[in-house]
Amino acid sequence: MMAASLLRRDKKTTAAHLKTDLTRTDNSSGLRQLQELLDAVLNPEKPAADTEALDWCKCLIAGGEGFEEFCKTVRSYDNATLCGLVWTANFVAYRCRTCGISPCMSLCAECFNNGDHTGHDFNMFRSQAGGACDCGDSNVMRDSGFCRRHRLRTGENVPSIPRDLLLMSEMVLPRFILCIIQYLRDGYIEPDTSAERDLQKVLQQLEPQITFLEELTKMGGAMRTVLTKILTNQQTYKELSMGQEENLYAKKNYDKYLSALKNSGLVSVEEKIQGAAADVAEGGAGAMVLLGTTGPGSPDESAKEDDQDGGQFVGQRKRVKLSSSTKDPYIIDSLKHKCFLEELLFWTIKFEFPQKMVTFLLNMLPDQDYKITFTKTFVQHYAFIMKTLMKSHESDTMSNRIVHISVQLFSNEELARHMTEECQLLDIMVTVLLYMMESCLIKSELQDEENNRHVVVNCSEALLKNNTYWPLVSDFINILSHQSVAKKFLEDHSLLVLWMSFVSFFQGMNLNKRELNEHVEFESQTYYAAFAAELEACAQPMWGLLTHCKVKETQEYTKTVVRYCLETLQIWFDAIGFIDEPAPNQVTFHLPLHRYYAMFLSRAVKCQGLDLDSLLPDQEMLMKIMVHPLQIQACLSEIHSNMWVRNGLQIKGQAMTYVQSHFCNSMIDPDIFLLQVCASRLDPDYFISSVFERFKVVDLLTMASQHQNAVLDSEQERPMLEGALTFLVILTSLRIHLGMTDDEILRSEMVSQLCMNDRTHSALLDLIPENPNPKSGIVPGSCSFEDVLSAVSDFKAPVFEPGGSMQQGMYTPKADVWEKEFDPIMVVLRTVYRRDVQSAMDRYSAFLKQYGIHTGNPWPPYKERTPLHPSYKGLIRLLHCKTLHIVIFTLLYKIWMDHQNMSEHVLCMVLYLIELGLDNQVQDCKEDEEPCIEEHCHDSWFPGTNLLSNLHHVINFVRVRVPETAPEVKKETPPSTSAEASSYGQNLREAQVFSLVAERRRKFQEIINRNNTEASQVVRPKSSSTRWVSPGTPPQLVTEILEIRESMLSLLVKLHQKMSSKQNSLSASWLEDPDTSRHAHGDGITAIERILAKAATRSCQIKRSIQDICGKVCPPVPPKKNSPSDKKTMDKEERRQRARERQQKLLAEFASRQKSFMETAMDVESPEPEAAMDLGSAEVMESEVLYDCVICGQSGPSTEDRPTGLVVLLQASSVLGHRCKNKQPKQLPTSDEEHIYLADTCGVAHDVRLSLMQQFFKDSSCLQSVSIGWDGGVYVQTCGHTLHIDCHKSYMESLRNDQVLQGFSVDKGEFTCPLCRQFANSVLPCRPGRGTETSGWHTPTNKATRVLVKEVEDLQEKLGLFPTESNLSKEMELVIKDIKNTTQKKYMDYGKNPGSPDNDFLFMYSLARTNLELELVHRGGNLCSGGASAAAKRSCLNQLFHVLAMHMRLYSIDSAYNPWTKLTQIARQKEADGFDEERPEVPMLFRDVPSLLIIFVLTMPQPLRKEHFTCVIKMLYNLQFTQALAALSTKLSPEERQAWVTSGALKKNTLNAEKSSNALLSHVINELSKDKSVYKVTSKETTMLSASVWSPQSIEFSLQQFCLPFLRLACLLQHHLYGDNLTGCLEEEEFSSLAVCLGLLSAAPQPPGAVHSASCLEWPFNAFDLVTQWCDEVTGLSQMQPEQSLSLLVQDPQWAPPRLLQLPDNYSIIFQYYHRKACTACKKVPKDPALCLVCGAFVCLKGGCCKQQGTCECVLHSQHCGAATGIFLLINASVIIIIRGHRFCLWGSVYLDAHGEEDRDLRRGKPLFLCEERYRVLEQQWVSHTFDHINKRWGPHYNGL
Repeated sequence: MMAASLLRRDKKTTAAHLKTDLTRTDNSSGLRQLQELLDAVLNPEKPAADTEALDWCKCLIAGGEGFEEFCKTVRSYDNATLCGLVWTANFVAYRCRTCGISPCMSLCAECFNNGDHTGHDFNMFRSQAGGACDCGDSNVMRDSGFCRRHRLRTGENVPSIPRDLLLMSEMVLPRFILCIIQYLRDGYIEPDTSAERDLQKVLQQLEPQITFLEELTKMGGAMRTVLTKILTNQQTYKELSMGQEENLYAKKNYDKYLSALKNSGLVSVEEKIQGAAADVAEGGAGAMVLLGTTGPGSPDESAKEDDQDGGQFVGQRKRVKLSSSTKDPYIIDSLKHKCFLEELLFWTIKFEFPQKMVTFLLNMLPDQDYKITFTKTFVQHYAFIMKTLMKSHESDTMSNRIVHISVQLFSNEELARHMTEECQLLDIMVTVLLYMMESCLIKSELQDEENNRHVVVNCSEALLKNNTYWPLVSDFINILSHQSVAKKFLEDHSLLVLWMSFVSFFQGMNLNKRELNEHVEFESQTYYAAFAAELEACAQPMWGLLTHCKVKETQEYTKTVVRYCLETLQIWFDAIGFIDEPAPNQVTFHLPLHRYYAMFLSRAVKCQGLDLDSLLPDQEMLMKIMVHPLQIQACLSEIHSNMWVRNGLQIKGQAMTYVQSHFCNSMIDPDIFLLQVCASRLDPDYFISSVFERFKVVDLLTMASQHQNAVLDSEQERPMLEGALTFLVILTSLRIHLGMTDDEILRSEMVSQLCMNDRTHSALLDLIPENPNPKSGIVPGSCSFEDVLSAVSDFKAPVFEPGGSMQQGMYTPKADVWEKEFDPIMVVLRTVYRRDVQSAMDRYSAFLKQYGIHTGNPWPPYKERTPLHPSYKGLIRLLHCKTLHIVIFTLLYKIWMDHQNMSEHVLCMVLYLIELGLDNQVQDCKEDEEPCIEEHCHDSWFPGTNLLSNLHHVINFVRVRVPETAPEVKKETPPSTSAEASSYGQNLREAQVFSLVAERRRKFQEIINRNNTEASQVVRPKSSSTRWVSPGTPPQLVTEILEIRESMLSLLVKLHQKMSSKQNSLSASWLEDPDTSRHAHGDGITAIERILAKAATRSCQIKRSIQDICGKVCPPVPPKKNSPSDKKTMDKEERRQRARERQQKLLAEFASRQKSFMETAMDVESPEPEAAMDLGSAEVMESEVLYDCVICGQSGPSTEDRPTGLVVLLQASSVLGHRCKNKQPKQLPTSDEEHIYLADTCGVAHDVRLSLMQQFFKDSSCLQSVSIGWDGGVYVQTCGHTLHIDCHKSYMESLRNDQVLQGFSVDKGEFTCPLCRQFANSVLPCRPGRGTETSGWHTPTNKATRVLVKEVEDLQEKLGLFPTESNLSKEMELVIKDIKNTTQKKYMDYGKNPGSPDNDFLFMYSLARTNLELELVHRGGNLCSGGASAAAKRSCLNQLFHVLAMHMRLYSIDSAYNPWTKLTQIARQKEADGFDEERPEVPMLFRDVPSLLIIFVLTMPQPLRKEHFTCVIKMLYNLQFTQALAALSTKLSPEERQAWVTSGALKKNTLNAEKSSNALLSHVINELSKDKSVYKVTSKETTMLSASVWSPQSIEFSLQQFCLPFLRLACLLQHHLYGDNLTGCLEEEEFSSLAVCLGLLSAAPQPPGAVHSASCLEWPFNAFDLVTQWCDEVTGLSQMQPEQSLSLLVQDPQWAPPRLLQLPDNYSIIFQYYHRKACTACKKVPKDPALCLVCGAFVCLKGGCCKQQGTCECVLHSQHCGAATGIFLLINASVIIIIRGHRFCLWGSVYLDAHGEEDRDLRRGKPLFLCEERYRVLEQQWVSHTFDHINKRWGPHYNGL
């Protein structure tokens, strides 16, 4: 009852009142009141969305204060020393490898920036799963990396907390948490398909409650302690969780919880106790039941799963259920909750880890007590997590959330060790992993399909396909990285056994069977899953364990692992029913057991000094172990020989993945090492013959020229033979695990990658296998990655190709690396694509050519190897065994005889093997101890096994089996005489016969028998001549005897002669001074010479034999008569050679043609003379200008009927409008204090000026007094090519019908120039050239100024002839329409009444102005450089002027208002008539002089005579000069003005007063001081400026600067209209040079700097009168305020060149400020923020939030800021995108890392720095409007950016 009254009262007062009650010593009444109140408030039967309860809790906890103040108070008692900030996915955090102890360490940006990490190896990363900041946690990182805040142990100086502050929290929160749990229990429904959404709903309703908990955790240590107490207190939980007796709701609620437990396949506590006794009695048999894949709650589930499975492989692979004997059944199936925390975690898992709950649980971690309890709880729920994960539909999200939690717990070694000791963490993890994999096992089909008892994981199961196991495996890897935990694992034998059985589930998975008949229908992609599973679940834990087995002290661990590996392997061999031969046509790339064994062996010998033999099994087991890895090597070769082509592309994918950089050191390297171990311990003859048999080339190794191969097609024989030999070379020469140090390995890996291609730093880091060489965290005593890199390579800085493609910074091998370290064998081992080997060889030969070492086609160089580790010396016996020597002999013979299927590569590998044998001699010659009584079937080939002695052993006869059709058969005729007969018989006895297979069988038998009976003599099956023939082939083989009489040496010499095609290529004296150094690089000839030289130095006998052989100098004729077929082959070779030469010649010719074409077509600088490309000038030519049409190829003039046009690109541009006064670019703001002010730009200044004029003056007059087009003006540029306009139309038609996807829109008139493919969108008609008249227009004139002035006036009066309607005029109108469509309406309508002719007039002449101004900008802002620049090449001003002039002819200027009269005559006083109420015209002094110039030129009849043009310029110069004086006078202080007036007055009456700036200045000052004097305004500027006194020099300079822009423009116009050359000059002489050029000065004065601007004046009339008239116009303005007329008077025509914003050097400054910044429009933090680099605007890329009329913000901004050109920096990707009209492209990045590389999308997160060159290139492309030409990859953006 009391509760009800409390509820009605004010919350705050109630809270305060209760608090005082509770702080008394006797607080029972207070307690009772509070409980009742809480019962009423926190009633779980109310809907959770009702926030009333939450408000009550806040008030109660705060105890009457405001909640905000309470938070502050509690925060002041925060004693936490850890940061612990929790973040979710996509948050940007940092990782510093220098400071991290655990590899998972991460820091929030704030802690990172406040710590000192200069020079550290750190990177920024986007969190994938979420994480927490480790700052302050010395278990995870070194103290030196802590930030300033967490470095001070804050805990010590925090005052202790007053008891009553958190009193209420302790009372209220338990009930609040219970309430949340009750909601969760209520809301949970066993998820069927429909319930997914309901779970989400429950969570959404609870959002405010959980957020409240999160807020509490953020109050700091004091509050976290209270929460920990509540969450972990078992008593509270007991009292509250089951509910009191009378509360029915609570009971029901508790039952729901129990049933949820049960349905999860978990037994609740009570049932557990009953079941436990039974379990013990049956000795763990109960575990089998519990380990069945499904829990007791849902018996139907297993049936369901089986169906799914059966559906996929119709009845083919049923899933296997294992009754595995895991250690502890309780791990999987029992849970007991004793406190709130445990039940909260249970529901968190049930609800599949809602993000809010996860963050709350993690936010509590800085509290140590909580951390320990929570970790225990987490471990206790581990099996349950696994089960929930397997059922989840959202396993990806869930995996991330699980890891988000576990990585925080298990990265801490202290905690992990604690859990291992107390909670059996390792047992739990291994059991859970086993249990998980057992759910998807199938029968293995390897080897013996029917009777195979081995089970493997099924790679097509979702569990593997979706990497669902990933979080659990990653936790396991994480805890194994702690030494103390790993040691526990290695000491626990039963755990190791379990782990081995886990690994064996992957042994032989994803079996491939070779398709022999038709192509497989469905290419399964399961191999991704298989490789990922082996890498993550087997290899990474293995590397984790290996890191702890590095020293002698850990020998025992290694021995144990090796022992269990062997046992498990033995079990595996038995299970798959393996005897001695692998099943044909099968391969699996997954042998993790072999690899565990190999890697632990390698580590034992390399680091722990163990004896290899003590770790090896008997010979028989070794023979078995070698079979499967060897099978993989042979299959790699088969796959590359296209024998598996019917299995689809995926099999190639497997072969590539197997050697790929992330996998190779866990797959191919251990396999090859294992084979090396086997080879060093098994009989070499057995091993060699096994290799050739596995590679299926046994039948090929015969002396006969023809043979039958039962298993290979003939086109596969050559690649397979090459594969077998290459494999042998790799096997005998690779030293990665046989004695190389880690540094040497790193170096050779790096060299082989760099030799294939130049690499970027990040690519190298990625390509070099990680594990033996951690790339970060420097291992003591080893080189770092960077040191090795700088030792072997040179850095090539990023360059810019003129085509605009951005190069990255690359590393390229140093010259001496090519010379001494290039190792083709390593390259072959590491190439994923075969083409990389070729690429390495091409680069090698280019190096040899460049240094003049060798010019031909070089052979792979032979590289000396590091010495073998003594344990592996046995490997050398491979090179010294008879079998190999017979193979070498046979192959040398076959190559010399040109048998089919031999190749240069075969010879190369054979020579490599010989050389390896010469370099690696067997030390002890004990192998002759076996008595050679038994007749080995090949013993008679060679006397011993040493290569040196066998080299010169001559073999006379060989018995071969050949098909009847072979040439050898026909030639043998029976011997005629008896003498011959006897020798023939003898030959038969001596002839050698050789069968590899028989040899191998015999050896195998021998080893097995020796193992079984230890008998020294055993009768062997006489299998010497039997040959295995597949039953299908007809055995028409006959035995023949060949006479050979060669030794390996003689064959080498003969091959040398054959290759050098000289008779006596080796003279006998050649060996006397063998200079070995020159033999290092070269082709086969060099290789043979090198081998012979080596052999000769090793043995005198060989030296003699070589001299003998060379002495005989036998011509290289094969012993058989030259059969016609041989001749054919010789001819064939010659023919091929000739064909090759012809082809080379053709190619060279073609290349030179192409080059010349490119020069003519693409030449950017020099225009072609013949096409009259210098269209800027109408040259003095006697005939019409001729144009070439690039479509029809005809040449001719442009006519009225068939006009020719220039290919042009029209684009709107605001580049000019973005110019500022200041030469320094504006800074990009990177803090809230900085801003960019856009008011000082050229575009804004002109807008302000025009609108001010429009307030006071007549509109039509205003529109002729300024130019527009600074923003949104149209720029016209051309590639210089011309075409007939009718040709162009048909071209466009064909483009329209062409369905090929183009990067441009034909409907908008876009196309590419048919010749140079430059982007264009219109055609500008050329006027018919009247070349003949031009001479008259150039003649200099002697007429007086007044005469000319009058002539000009008459010309203006003369109305332009209205052009007749013709094709030409139509086209001209069309082009104007195009131009208008190019820009937006707002950039054309400036007049009061839109669409008026004045408006049009303004747009037309401003178009000319824009193009002139832009050309000036492209020329660097002045005309000092002179000449035709690249900009002039693109300019088409001449044509444009004619089109505009024709158009302007339609408007005539009313003579009453013609500015010309005002320029040149004194107006008569107007009679005061009724016009007064009209607004006045714009005074001359306010008008823009360059605009007047263009208006005059365009409105006078064309072509204009030069004398008239000069006259116009002279008159306008007078006005410009007067404006300069007026502007200058306003800058003087009143005193100075007075002084100049007086000094000027004296000069006024002198002779040259009209040309004296002084006299004129004083006159201007006098005139402007009348009536409404403009000087009344004393602006601040004038007082500021007048600090410096004006001297005559400074005044002269200022006047010149004011007039220069006009002179430049006039000069440029003259250049385009009359073709006058622009002369270059120095900057200080620019004024005089331009004045002379324009005819204002007769000749350049000496010295050139001494020119006076006034001396260029030429007045048509009394100067002072004219000036007076102009000034009166200003002072007579009645409406205007002096300030306003002053601002119009002081126009400053000087603008700095356009610049993009100045960016900070370090990218992280931009990133940190902008990536969390809220958008100004929508106030949200954009998902993809972008910055405009022109004006600094911050916009949302692709954001729907800022869309307007379906257009996204970036596109809108590009229209507004750049007239549809936008340059945006994408903050989250560090790249720049360009928007041009309706298209966009990715431009690249201007920020590169220390190695000159871009980091698109910030994937690597390394520090990035501004690359000035790139930024300049970007700015250059912006200013020159060449984005469209230089960037190739454009796409439409559909307004979506």
